[in-house]
Amino acid sequence: MSVEQTATTLEGGVIKRSTRLADGRELMYFDDPDTTLRADRAIDARTLDGRPETATMRQDVLTGEWISFAASRQNRVVMPPADLDPLAPQTPTNPSEVPSVYDVAVFENRSPSFGPALAEATGDAPRAVDAPRGTADLDEIGFGRSRTSVGRCEVVCFSPEATGSFGSQSVTRARTIIEAWADRTAALSALPGVEQVFVFENRGAAIGVTLPHPHGQIYAYPYVAPRTQRLLASIDEVGPDLFDRILAFEGDSDRVVLRGEHWTAFVPFAARWPIEVHLVPHRHVADFAETDAAQRDELAVLYRTLLRGVDALYDDPTPYIAAWHAAPVHAARDSARLHLQLTSPRRGADKLKYLAGSEAALGAWIGDVPPETTAARLRAAIEGVTA
Repeated sequence: MSVEQTATTLEGGVIKRSTRLADGRELMYFDDPDTTLRADRAIDARTLDGRPETATMRQDVLTGEWISFAASRQNRVVMPPADLDPLAPQTPTNPSEVPSVYDVAVFENRSPSFGPALAEATGDAPRAVDAPRGTADLDEIGFGRSRTSVGRCEVVCFSPEATGSFGSQSVTRARTIIEAWADRTAALSALPGVEQVFVFENRGAAIGVTLPHPHGQIYAYPYVAPRTQRLLASIDEVGPDLFDRILAFEGDSDRVVLRGEHWTAFVPFAARWPIEVHLVPHRHVADFAETDAAQRDELAVLYRTLLRGVDALYDDPTPYIAAWHAAPVHAARDSARLHLQLTSPRRGADKLKYLAGSEAALGAWIGDVPPETTAARLRAAIEGVTA
């Protein structure tokens, strides 16, 4: 079996090595600048079934939102034993998704919510059967409307270690992960039919994570997500300088928890969750691909510190969703700014906030903890981990 492997040098001395898995999915290794790994990587010699059909999405006529139905996700592995970790490097007894030892690895999800079909045939990705209709009419509302869930879903493995999170990585490794995010954001944004790229990390069983291996994901959607649509409406109402005004407003408050030359982290004025922190760049960038070396270097330090502070709030690690909101691929690039929204349902050492009637049914939130209280606790926790 012969599989082509290519290497590219990225910002910060990170080396990207691209290859394919046994079923044709893309696999990319991102090597730390000080890596001790060999350049050559093992090929994926597994015998795999063909890729599942691209999912179909249906429109909710009550809201206009699109719901993707990806039945293949029902077959995902749930909390396997450590010796069968599907994100660990392959061994003779563990036919995992990654053939070689790695620093950071990114590959196409085996059971994706979106893709592999695209609006136009690209590489090995087929053209969606309903591509002639495109995505121009997705904002319209009607009964019985469906579309192919074009796009891409990728898994980002932060480390070959079996447990951990972004916050448990070294600064060097954190910087490599950020470089991978930037590289993949640019690549996914260029795919035909993709309207938004979303980088995120789900962490902890309380969030619903099915694998403890330190990893995140990147979704490329065929539409602009509902929350982003609401953000764009706010920008239209408040003005294109919304994020500059947010930084000025929050920066003068006692809700700031961490501040650097290029980024500021704060608990927002109207935080929904018991733990909620936003991390915003001072210079406008639409997504990770637009960040420069200085922003990425500082983010590797500040973001890691923030996550370690969140973990230090209690005696055991805090479950969270780290959501990196970015501008749509084709809209509001000069006003919708890349920013982190980190949220956790943890409202006490042994208490979780559950979304009950008001939040889940109507989206009418009731806060449990004043944002200023959360900010004070986070500042103290961050001081503890940096002392």
